[in-house]
Amino acid sequence: MSRRGYLTRDGVKLSYVDFGGDGTILACLHGRSGCARNFAPLARALAPDYRLIALDQRGHGWSDHSEDGSRAAFVADAAAFLETLAAGPVRLLGHSLGGVNAYQLAAHRPDLVRALVVEDIGCRFGPPQPEESWPLRWTTLDEFLAFMRSTPIGMNRLLLDNLVEYEDGWGFRFSDENYRPVRQALTGDWSDDWAAIQCPILLMHGTASWAVTRNEIDSMAALNPRCELKVFDGAGHVPHDECPEDFAAALRDFLVRQAA
Repeated sequence: MSRRGYLTRDGVKLSYVDFGGDGTILACLHGRSGCARNFAPLARALAPDYRLIALDQRGHGWSDHSEDGSRAAFVADAAAFLETLAAGPVRLLGHSLGGVNAYQLAAHRPDLVRALVVEDIGCRFGPPQPEESWPLRWTTLDEFLAFMRSTPIGMNRLLLDNLVEYEDGWGFRFSDENYRPVRQALTGDWSDDWAAIQCPILLMHGTASWAVTRNEIDSMAALNPRCELKVFDGAGHVPHDECPEDFAAALRDFLVRQAA
């Protein structure tokens, strides 16, 4: 049985979901526009051996929005989350934006991370490109579903887990306006952080990803000798949703080997 918990860091209330069980803790950080609930299928796939606990990162899910979208803020939130678990150094998985937060945390707080899994994200980010803004609200659920089917993203659960009904219609628990400063702060080359990580790393990549190129992934694998690479042919940016059985099997294999 999952339960929702909360912590507060620097005045920002952060939510997390503990999917329950008595297994080894795997802490998770979702991607842009995602939320902790994105990991529910993975939690079921890894139970009872692993107990997934996932953070709603600031500006996402049921956590507070904040004007501070800096790298330091996200990494400090993740550190506070792991400290709240009081489980010693843990196994940490991060997808997309959460992957950057996870590997920067592992680089700067090695005492908190025993093993690291990074799903489909790179180290080098150019300035953000202009993006089309979506409506804040849809009057009916049918209107929302029709809109989503018209987008390249389609029925992506990364987004759908965030859908709620407000007084003025249906909408997400995040907004494009809130994300823009986060993306701006991501701009840069974080290769030094990646190279500094001392724990074992599993880097996972979908060959059809729009978020990161295979050349970038190969460069990352070569940059840190503690990194092993798992590639999912034909998968896009969210392998844990697009090929869940293969993803869970590869993840389980890595985690078991790190416990040996």
